[in-house]
Amino acid sequence: MATVKMTTPAGNNAIYGELANINYFIKTPLTPDSEEGAQNKSTTVSAHTRRRYATDDTPVNVSGGTREFLFDPGRRNGAAIPGNPFILDDGTERRQFSYTGNFVDLHAFFVGEAKTDLTLFSQSAAYSISEASGD
Repeated sequence: MATVKMTTPAGNNAIYGELANINYFIKTPLTPDSEEGAQNKSTTVSAHTRRRYATDDTPVNVSGGTREFLFDPGRRNGAAIPGNPFILDDGTERRQFSYTGNFVDLHAFFVGEAKTDLTLFSQSAAYSISEASGD
């Protein structure tokens, strides 16, 4: 399984983690932000000059045109996962995720979406969250 980025419905936070793991804890399943794989894209580059080496006094002209490049929306640089860590624990399962955005908004998301009673651990505290009502 792979770590994917999922945006909360309010759009205030992004959660990074295993899709099945986060959906285990919430009533309304989240979906990955990007389900498409790597693809070729092209861009237009204007004409410019280029030096052949660091102290080149006579740069050469490069004509403009289109260039093709590989675009992968799920690409990460190294093994780092962006954001701050948090842990969800319902007494049976305990999983760690990462989030970007405001923790208050993340807490509010779980208060409204918790499938069971769970504990939300931030970097500094633990919060008990009751099962969300069906309203």
